[in-house]
Amino acid sequence: MGATIKDVAKLSGVGIATVSRVLNNSGVTSNETKEKVMAAVRELNYVPNNNARVLKMGQSKTIALLAKSITNPFFQKMIHTIEQKVFLRGYHLEIRNVNYSEHEMSMAIKEVQDRNLNGIIIMGGNFEYTNEDFKRLGVPCVLLTVSAGDSVDSELYSSVIIDDEAESYKATEYLINLGHHRIGCIYSTHGSNVTPNLLRFRGYQKALEAYSIPYDPVLVSSINVSESGYEFGFNMMKNMMERNKDMTAVVTVADTMAIGAAKAVVSAGLRVPEDISIVGFDGIEVAEYYNPSIDTICQPAEQMSLGAIDALFGMLQGNKASHTVYEASLLKRGSCTSVSGNFRR
Repeated sequence: MGATIKDVAKLSGVGIATVSRVLNNSGVTSNETKEKVMAAVRELNYVPNNNARVLKMGQSKTIALLAKSITNPFFQKMIHTIEQKVFLRGYHLEIRNVNYSEHEMSMAIKEVQDRNLNGIIIMGGNFEYTNEDFKRLGVPCVLLTVSAGDSVDSELYSSVIIDDEAESYKATEYLINLGHHRIGCIYSTHGSNVTPNLLRFRGYQKALEAYSIPYDPVLVSSINVSESGYEFGFNMMKNMMERNKDMTAVVTVADTMAIGAAKAVVSAGLRVPEDISIVGFDGIEVAEYYNPSIDTICQPAEQMSLGAIDALFGMLQGNKASHTVYEASLLKRGSCTSVSGNFRR
C-alpha cells in the first residue's frame, strides 16, 4: 500500500491540513515548513490522489516530475528550484522517483492516464525514445539533462541539456594540458542505452584521440550497474590503481564518483593531487567542501531548471517546442596539478 497524507504529516512533523496547504499551494505556509513537507513527500514517494480535486476544478493544474534516481545530489539541486517555480505559477507538482529497473517514459504515460496531468518533466534517463512515446503521452513534455535523439520529431517535446560529450572532452583536455598522458576514466553504464554517462565517456575518448594519446582500456573502470556514487567511485578507483601504477590522473562522470575516487587514493597512502589528479562532473556542493576541493565540470543547475519550466509552460500556452543546450564551466579548485615531477615509481 502506498504512503498516505497522514504518513507525510507524521514524518514532516506537521498537521494534515498543513500538508494539504503545501501540496495544493494554498494558504500561508513558511518556506521551512514547505521544505519539510516536500522532503517527506520525496522520501515516502507519496503521490496525492487528485481525482476529487480534478472533478471539483474541472482541470488538474498538475505537473509531474519524474526523476531517474531522485537521490542524485545534482538532481536535488534542480528539484528545489522546479518546486518553487511550479508553485509560483499556481500549479501543483507531483514528484516521482524512477528506479533503474523502470522505464521513465512508460511511467510517464501511466501517470498522465491516471492523474489527468497538464504536463510532465523527465529528469535523467536515456536518449532512446520514439515518436510514438510522445504521441501516447499526449501532454507537453520537457526532457531535462537528456534528449530524445535525432530520430524523434523535435516538435513533439522540448529539452534542456548540456553537451555531455563536449564537456567531458573539456575535462580530459584540461588534464592533458597539465601534462598528463596516463589518464584513467571511471563511469557507469546502463545496458546498451545511450546515457549522459556514456556520452561523457565518449568525450574522454575523443580528447585522447585529438591529442594522439593511445586509448588504453586498462585505464577505464566501468561496470553495468543500476546505482553509482561514492562507493562506486571508491571501488572503481581502488581497482584501477592496482592495475595502473603509472596512472597520474582520472576523469569521472560525476562528483560523487570523484569524491569516492579521492577517498580511495588517500586510503592507499597517496595524495590528491600530488600523486593523482581527479576531475569530477556536475558541480554539487559537497565536492567544494571535500579536502581538497574537487575540480569539476559544473552544470548550470538553476539555469537548466528555469529553462525547463519556461519550456514547459510555453508549450502549455501553445508555443512551439524548444531545445536549449547550456554550457558548463570548468571549476579549478585544487584536486588537479601539473604532472611534472609527480610520477609515482
